[in-house]
Amino acid sequence: MQSLPAPTLAAPAAVSYTITAAHLHAHLYQVELRIPAPVVGQTLSLPVWIPGSYLVREFSRHLQNVQAWQHGLPVAVQARNKNTWQIDSEAGACLTVQYQVYAFDNSVRTAWLDGARGFFNPTSLCLRVHGQTGQTHTLHIPADPWPSDWQLATALQADPSASPDARGFGSYRADDYDALADAPVEMGAFWSGAFEAGGIPHRFVVAGATATFDGERLLADTQKIVEAQLHFWHPDGSRAPHDRYVFLLNAVGNGYGGLEHRYSTALICNRSDLPRLDSPQQPEGYNTLLGLISHEYFHTWNVKRMRPAEFARYDYGQENYTELLWFFEGFTSYYDDLLLYRAGLLSQEQYLKALAKTIEQVQATPGRLLQTVAQASFDAWVKYYRQDENTANATVSYYTKGALVALCLDLTLRHEGQGDPQRNLDALMRQLWQHSAAGPMDQQDVLDALERVGGRSFQPEIDTWVHSTQPLPLQPLLTQHGVELGGKEPSWAQRLGLLVTEQPGAGISIRRILRGGLAEAAGLAVHDEWLGIEVAGQGWRIRKLDELGLYLSAQAAEFAALVARDGRMLRIPVLLGQSTETAQSGEAQCLIREQDALNAWLGRVAQA
Repeated sequence: MQSLPAPTLAAPAAVSYTITAAHLHAHLYQVELRIPAPVVGQTLSLPVWIPGSYLVREFSRHLQNVQAWQHGLPVAVQARNKNTWQIDSEAGACLTVQYQVYAFDNSVRTAWLDGARGFFNPTSLCLRVHGQTGQTHTLHIPADPWPSDWQLATALQADPSASPDARGFGSYRADDYDALADAPVEMGAFWSGAFEAGGIPHRFVVAGATATFDGERLLADTQKIVEAQLHFWHPDGSRAPHDRYVFLLNAVGNGYGGLEHRYSTALICNRSDLPRLDSPQQPEGYNTLLGLISHEYFHTWNVKRMRPAEFARYDYGQENYTELLWFFEGFTSYYDDLLLYRAGLLSQEQYLKALAKTIEQVQATPGRLLQTVAQASFDAWVKYYRQDENTANATVSYYTKGALVALCLDLTLRHEGQGDPQRNLDALMRQLWQHSAAGPMDQQDVLDALERVGGRSFQPEIDTWVHSTQPLPLQPLLTQHGVELGGKEPSWAQRLGLLVTEQPGAGISIRRILRGGLAEAAGLAVHDEWLGIEVAGQGWRIRKLDELGLYLSAQAAEFAALVARDGRMLRIPVLLGQSTETAQSGEAQCLIREQDALNAWLGRVAQA
């Protein structure tokens, strides 16, 4: 093992971390942890997960070469389990620990380092000092090791004893380890812009953008989202819970996602989805990016402050189970696009198209008949974040199903309230904020708020919509609010109950077989390469699934699929007339039928 240079002996007043680059091109961070007042046999550990992403990711697998010193002399370091170390330390004298972390995960959850960009969540780099997690922590990132054109952005507050320089490098403070863990750091030659809304400074940082990126457009649209959400939560002008906010966006060739934090969010999107200069029409994916921004900013209230009682104190060493993700993620998913509409960034037609997509996603999931959305919340650790070819058959998304639960509650409250502006889901969320802004809440808090807003118990609805697999009453509720729920003619993939990958020159590869569908009944399997069909005694090569329509009449009762499986050629008969439990109805559509009723629900007609 290579020895690290012995540290200096001067000790700061708080637990502190100094982050530098051991080797940019080897993707290695160098971390020095200083503990001014350790205990005998000081214990350290690294989180196994990051709040907001419910999967044990074993961050410690990237940590290496842990060494420690006291009085300038090496002391022994003993691994106790997969993510915990014990130092052979004495009490009182400053203890210094050094180690390296491999960072090559270009996501919002962990850490990244190369010659163009650095990013990390402290849960990936900063060991927890057992017994001292409640005291002040400092993070020092000196400017010297980084390229001269790099800047640094984070929502952490500057350390008054050593303020950051003009590029952002220097020292920052956190009240405790939780606050440190909740503040990602972005470094690089990024684009940066700022605006103020509700008296709160907001900064937007974009890494990986091209020269055609329209930063001012993104900034202006994000400000509209922020102002709409501040008005949503604080229509009376009351004070928002945050005094600063930073958006950290990484634009890549192919990626999408976000992770919420109390004073910031880390985002990733396709570079092609960024708004473009001098373009009369923005990319189709731009609205998706705005929806992501809206979703993560809504979490500033819903999950980062109002949060499940099980998250009152995070246990970073194991799974933290809750059945309430249908509320915290699902209700946030309901409002992300709805608030884009209210901000004037989506038209009614665009909003209804997005809503129809959510409905279609749930209806196309056979797992909705097997698992309740409360169970899906609890099982997120082993199912939602570990998706495979059977996921759609075994589980339902607490994002999409939870959003539809929110929709049903909103429409029910509005219908029963007969136009009362205080009887809707907006009022419910504000009620919960008034009663639970300080932190933990449970399902009973939701039920109590529903009763205050709706004037009756909503226990039957929660039992049926959240704790059973019975279908949601989408059609009658939408009809009451001027919308007809319909569907287009199903595609061949929907008709057969499968998902495929189609690549030019590579043919059709089956990715998923949906439970109860025609493909499953016939015996088609995931990873089959579908080469052609045989019908009426003739064989045909197909390269796209929709080519089936060229060879099969509307009255066709059967055909044979010609597939390659594990090097074998198979002829598999498919019966088209066979009824199935989860037959697909095609692409969902939300059609406007009564404009006044729709306006009463959605509010003003926005012009996107």
